[in-house]
Formats: sequence, C-alpha cells, structure tokens
Amino acid sequence: MEQIVLVVHLLVALTIIGLIMLQQGKGADMGASFGAGASQTLFGSSGSGNVLTRATSWLVALFFATSFGLAWLANQQSSAAVDFDIEIPTEVEVTAPAAVQEVPVIEEEIPAVVVPGEDMPELDQ
Repeated sequence: MEQIVLVVHLLVALTIIGLIMLQQGKGADMGASFGAGASQTLFGSSGSGNVLTRATSWLVALFFATSFGLAWLANQQSSAAVDFDIEIPTEVEVTAPAAVQEVPVIEEEIPAVVVPGEDMPELDQ
C-alpha cells in the first residue's frame, strides 16, 4: 500500500512541476497589455482560471492528501524501543580511576637572557 501511495505521490509531484512550468505568469504581457482589453491589462479583471490553473489546484490537493497518507502510514509502521528486545542494564558499576603518579619536578638554573646593547662584548672587526 505504501509503495502505491509513494508512486502516486511522485507522479503527482512531477505533474505539478510540469503544469507550473507550462503556465504563463500574470505579468508576462505587461508591455503589450496597455492597449489591450480589460481582461489582459495589468490592473484589469483576471477572470476565472483556465484549465491549467484548475488542474494544478486539484493536483496540489491530491499532493497534500498523499503527503498526509504517507505520514500516517509511516506513523503506523513505527514502533517503540521496547519492541526491539534490547536489555537495558539497571545497575552500572563505577570503577575508580587509576592512581595518579606525581611527575618529578626538575629544578635547574635558567640561563640568563642577554639583552642586546647591554654588557655585550665588542666584536673585533
């Protein structure tokens, strides 16, 4: 059943795309419409929709219906995690971390930093 609804959903979606691409926009004849009749002008009456507009409306309604149908079928097929027979442990053993070893500190004298210009030996040139 789900496969049939999915195929219908896909075909309806592709048909809607095709019908939308075939339709002409309302402002497509704007330049030529200023000398035309009232039904073709930019601000005139739009009239009732033609066959493509009505077919698109019906297909959009069918698309929404198949979308809800697919969502309902997916909800019916889902199950809770209890149905998977997964054992969940009730007690967890906590082990102590390994003993921390102290790192020996080596104390050495840090050599003095020589600042240029101060007590610099002169080079023989």
